[in-house]
Amino acid sequence: MTDIVQPNNAGVQAAPKKRSRLQKLAQNESLWRGITAIAVFLLIWEIGARWDEWFGKEWMIPGVGLIPPPSDVFAAWLKVLPKPGYWDSWYQSFKRVLSGFLVAMIVGIPFGLALAVNKYFRDVFFPPFEILRPIPPLAWVPASLIFWPTNEMSIAFVTFLGAFFTIVINVLGGARTIDVRYLRAAQSMGASQWDLFSKIILPGTLPSIFTGAAVGMGITWEVVLAAEMISGGGTQGGGGLGFFIWNSYMGGSLEQIVVGMISIGIAGYLSSSAIRLLGDWFMPWRRLF
Repeated sequence: MTDIVQPNNAGVQAAPKKRSRLQKLAQNESLWRGITAIAVFLLIWEIGARWDEWFGKEWMIPGVGLIPPPSDVFAAWLKVLPKPGYWDSWYQSFKRVLSGFLVAMIVGIPFGLALAVNKYFRDVFFPPFEILRPIPPLAWVPASLIFWPTNEMSIAFVTFLGAFFTIVINVLGGARTIDVRYLRAAQSMGASQWDLFSKIILPGTLPSIFTGAAVGMGITWEVVLAAEMISGGGTQGGGGLGFFIWNSYMGGSLEQIVVGMISIGIAGYLSSSAIRLLGDWFMPWRRLF
């Protein structure tokens, strides 16, 4: 009688089960560290803001004791969340930031690359650029309100300036740091000027482009909020988050002021995260680190 030989599966390992996105999210240590840090920060903020309430005015912590505690801020946030005006402020600020930022990218990236690759262009345009660059974008607000016919155009112009100079400087610096030996090696193999630009200069400048975009996005949010406060919101239909903070200040609502500040932080974080994701898509080699 023939014996049936059982297959030996001792050395065969079972294929690992694919984890779901929820499981990956739950096991993400960086995410939990961030949540823990925010929770500790809110706890310290709550204790510091209520210290004088618990132990008397003489024990009030300077600075922190005057800020409303996060529990009161959260209650005020719940009151404004259902209001359409609050979300319209988000929309108005995002619209102004994106419009100015996109124009700054469209103009700033080619301008920075032209400064990097063309000596004559750099000799003509870099000196006036360097004179204008140190001027703070907010210093342009009064002049833009006079020069441009509408407040919306004034805010868009100031927002554009907030990102433009940062983007140009990063693009110029990134292109100028490319090793010239790569260019000479490509030229020795018969590469054209377009090949040098499209295959070496532009890919080598991408990290600097997205770094400048991330920094410029942060500056753009700072500028647009200040411009909204100064210009009165730009439009009567919606003043933006900056005008929301200004109205809260005029109304004496400290909780809503902090709500507006946190909203700005969330909006800036979402904007920067979108730029980082776009950068990872354009530069897949960065996913390895």
